[in-house]
Amino acid sequence: MRGGERVLERLLHLFPQADIFTHVYDPAKMSDAINEAKVTTSFINKMPMSRKWYQYYLPLMPMALEQFDLNGYDLIISSESGPAKGVITDPTSHHMCYCHSPMRYLWDHYHQYRKGANPLARAAMPMMYHKLREWDVSSSARVDNFVANSNFIRQRIMKNWRREADVVHPPVETNLFTASTEIDDHYLWVGQMVPYKRPDLAVEAFNASGKPLLMVGVGGMEKHLKKIAKPNIRFVDRLNFDELRRAYARARALVFTAEEDFGIVPVEAMASGRPVLGFGRGGILDSVVHNRTGIFFDRQTPESLAAGIEEMERWLPHFNPSDAVSHAQNFAPERFDQQIRQLTKQYS
Repeated sequence: MRGGERVLERLLHLFPQADIFTHVYDPAKMSDAINEAKVTTSFINKMPMSRKWYQYYLPLMPMALEQFDLNGYDLIISSESGPAKGVITDPTSHHMCYCHSPMRYLWDHYHQYRKGANPLARAAMPMMYHKLREWDVSSSARVDNFVANSNFIRQRIMKNWRREADVVHPPVETNLFTASTEIDDHYLWVGQMVPYKRPDLAVEAFNASGKPLLMVGVGGMEKHLKKIAKPNIRFVDRLNFDELRRAYARARALVFTAEEDFGIVPVEAMASGRPVLGFGRGGILDSVVHNRTGIFFDRQTPESLAAGIEEMERWLPHFNPSDAVSHAQNFAPERFDQQIRQLTKQYS
């Protein structure tokens, strides 16, 4: 249950009789709202280890998508961060694609992903991904209208597919978070400890600054980061929701080092009345207001983040928690509902 699944839940709230079509489905990991819907899976769901290693079946996904029979539906909404938009639809239906991101491993992050792949995958990727890019571009013509989750993704859609897109930010349950009058001394980092999230920046910058940092998350970089971190940095693998709410509300500030498509974590921090120190590129430019709800640093380097920490320290006495809380309400689920309703009426 991550960002894409939360969007799916909200779409089911808007369209409670909708059916779900997906490659792989594990009911034990889904919410009640999703499990109550009629779910149809592609043949990939029956492939060996598909629930754990579904990424390895990417070359089969275009063909699998095209096997779904969507005749009889008047509205099809694809939720795209893989090849979901490639379904074949009835000429009288309307296909709206809510795009979390074009497949970044095919496009702007391709070389980064290839460097991190195992030798066999690295050898296969050039030819396989070349063909997938051709299909990805051609299948974009099957969509009647695109909706991007941020202006950053709207730019990616134009760059890769040469299509215009409306922007509707994903829904964030901002009412679940509250501010605290007690603020701790430490900064907070939350996320998967994987390369594109750049947790290494946080460790190196806070190693240099000596200021306390709490890092919450697991991932392939975790072991290395724990090894190089100084005692001022504390690691926690997971927090339950109440613990996470408390961590947001009492942190000195949230540190956000990734270039994200949108980024729900900064909105949750602001809804908790705390500012964000974030890398000033990507979807965060839609959610954080510089010098009002947070501070941006301009390069993904430890030195730039360290300078951002010092700027945050100077700015914090001027920060008003109520500004962050009120701004976070712009991303509440009701706003998402209203905009999606308007778009489905406008285009269908």
